[in-house]
Amino acid sequence: MRKPLIALVTAAAVMTLAAPAEAATARKFANCTALKKVYPNGVAKPGYKAKPARVRIYTPKVNAALYQANKKMDRDKDGVACERSR
Repeated sequence: MRKPLIALVTAAAVMTLAAPAEAATARKFANCTALKKVYPNGVAKPGYKAKPARVRIYTPKVNAALYQANKKMDRDKDGVACERSR
């Protein structure tokens, strides 16, 4: 009786520790319309430098994991997925 209880408690502890790691994965969007509902100015990879005239208005969310998950939507390969146009 004691061994199954220990195994159950151990399994529950491992599952609890594994859950936050899964939550840390970046969200993958189906298309730019869905991404822009959450991030209206798009998503950029780290190191992205906005042009001075557009810094205030069109600054995208900079996040490496999020950009990597949605990299296919960066059509012009400038480091910003689903950037906002003027």
